[in-house]
Amino acid sequence: MIKHIFLLGLAGVFVFLAGCETVDPDASARVAMNEAISREVPGDYFIGRRMYKKDYKVWGWIREPGKPWKTARLVMLNEQTMIAPDRARNAIGSDNNTEYRLKGRFSGERVYEPASDTIYPEFVLTGYEVISTQPPSIYKTRRQNDPTVRILMPPL
Repeated sequence: MIKHIFLLGLAGVFVFLAGCETVDPDASARVAMNEAISREVPGDYFIGRRMYKKDYKVWGWIREPGKPWKTARLVMLNEQTMIAPDRARNAIGSDNNTEYRLKGRFSGERVYEPASDTIYPEFVLTGYEVISTQPPSIYKTRRQNDPTVRILMPPL
């Protein structure tokens, strides 16, 4: 009898766990972010999200105003006109996951990045301003923001 009660209880636990779903903790923030993106004013600027990775030399993701993050391109930064914000402060990677309003242009050139063995578009930076140092997540996993984790997953 006790064995049957134990097995019945164990079965109940499995049924309960099977009904559980993984909840995206960033879902509501991402919805609000996407609504704000849809209201962005078109113009001669870009939105950039710095993605510092210890092992890679990419700068981060850049998208056009009003377009979702899933359209963003992972770029190499051309700093001949202006150096990157973290380099200007002599603190490489200190702006990881910071969101910027960027001035500049895509040069049309492509740059090889050896650690990822990939070629990325080149963005020529001419100006920037910080939008947020703690913006909502644009990635499927928060591990993407860890500079030591070798993930180059595109934004959602």
